[in-house]
Amino acid sequence: MARIVVIGAGMGAMTAAARLAVAGHRVVVYERTESYGGALGRVERDGFAFDTGPGLLQLPAVYRDLFLKTGKEPLEKCVELAQVEPAVRHVFADGSTADLPNASRAGVGEALDAALGEGAGARWAAFMNRAREAWDRTRRPLLEEPLWPNWQVLADREPYPAVPHKRLLRRERRATTLAEVGELELGGDPRLVALLEQFALAHGLDPRTTPASAAVLPYLEQTFGTWSVRGGLRALARAVYERCLARRVEFVFGAAVTRIVEKDGRAAGVELADGTAAEADFVVAGVAPTALAGMLPGVDIRSGGDVPARSGMPSRLTVLLALSGARPAGTPLRTVLHSAARQDELDRVFGERPGLPASPTLAVLRPGDPEGTPDDAHEAVTLTVTVPAHLPVGEQEVQRVISRAEGVLPGLRERLLWHEARTPADVAEATGAEGGAVPAPSLAAADGLLLHPSNSTRLPGLLAVGGWAHPGGGLPHAGMSGTLAAGLIVEGPEFRGSQ
Repeated sequence: MARIVVIGAGMGAMTAAARLAVAGHRVVVYERTESYGGALGRVERDGFAFDTGPGLLQLPAVYRDLFLKTGKEPLEKCVELAQVEPAVRHVFADGSTADLPNASRAGVGEALDAALGEGAGARWAAFMNRAREAWDRTRRPLLEEPLWPNWQVLADREPYPAVPHKRLLRRERRATTLAEVGELELGGDPRLVALLEQFALAHGLDPRTTPASAAVLPYLEQTFGTWSVRGGLRALARAVYERCLARRVEFVFGAAVTRIVEKDGRAAGVELADGTAAEADFVVAGVAPTALAGMLPGVDIRSGGDVPARSGMPSRLTVLLALSGARPAGTPLRTVLHSAARQDELDRVFGERPGLPASPTLAVLRPGDPEGTPDDAHEAVTLTVTVPAHLPVGEQEVQRVISRAEGVLPGLRERLLWHEARTPADVAEATGAEGGAVPAPSLAAADGLLLHPSNSTRLPGLLAVGGWAHPGGGLPHAGMSGTLAAGLIVEGPEFRGSQ
């Protein structure tokens, strides 16, 4: 039985802790805040409750596997899941709308034909067939296996089979970025382009520079579906925490780790802010890169063959709305209101003119969850916008986002009881990520710039989990990072991932 210290109580860290405890190890989790869940925060006020992180779940199979492997109770015995139907309503800049069904690629094609005109569904379906090839080529190395030592293979090869376009007296042209996929393969239809690019923007990626391999993002959602959790995703975090407790994982809250102890060339424990120390055979760090670097001053945990350091990720601005009046029947749980000035938006989020776009793409969540409101005569709504990290946000910016939401929430101002905002500074405080940056999932191609460092580090005995380690950001990816780190400890370097 090994002594294992886990730094942080995020979803990747708790996944690793539960799996390691089941394997017979003694696991202690030190969390600097007073609660678990990391980015899966919760705000409760006046009978209203809101998630402050992700509001929907993809690839629930990751957490189903966790619960099956760590106890006899399946996930659905611990939380109530429901497929979202429709998966999303898209409101485009020209006012047209499309309600896309959940986990039905054929249904998506039919919905796009009905909303955008004959042929739109066929163009999207052809793109999704190519996206499936990219998914099949990258699923295991980018989600289910430890990062390959020869990760350059993933960096150099574009897995998306772009369609060649012949040009008179010039070389054929193939899409290399997501924006070029929209231009060359979706007929340049601004609505289909907006639909495609929204998947990148929602993950904090600039479609103008993001490789075509990001086609796996819409494929993942539209093939495997989107799920809501009764009580919000905070209920999922609570279920994982309780599973850890049932497996005898010990949690110490309000305990900031200040240093990782190195002894005889390997991680040997941690020191806490109060001066106490804890010895360990392994340390699992579920913290942001800057925080981890501060715990190892003068120690380079990255080897010469590591992927390039990831930087420049945007943050999120989340506005929580407490409304009087019931949620109207038939209201989609999620609506995406697309920008009328996409280039300005991309320049503001990713370019040299950082700021809140004049017309930001806005995600509106209206869960209709009875646990989120004081009674059925009220509604809790969450607005989310991708914004630059470090962006100072005041009440003026928040009001602009609320005004933007009036386009899909009629009578919003009259119904509004109160609002709260979660800014990049709040994200930074909750997660420790510099500027409140939110990590994106790992993607192939792009010279490795969209990969994340491996779970193993240059310092033996120290492993990394969470959104800033392989396989990157996102709730299912965080869970897989914990699975991979636990596997590397239990089975050693020969571990090759889930089967």
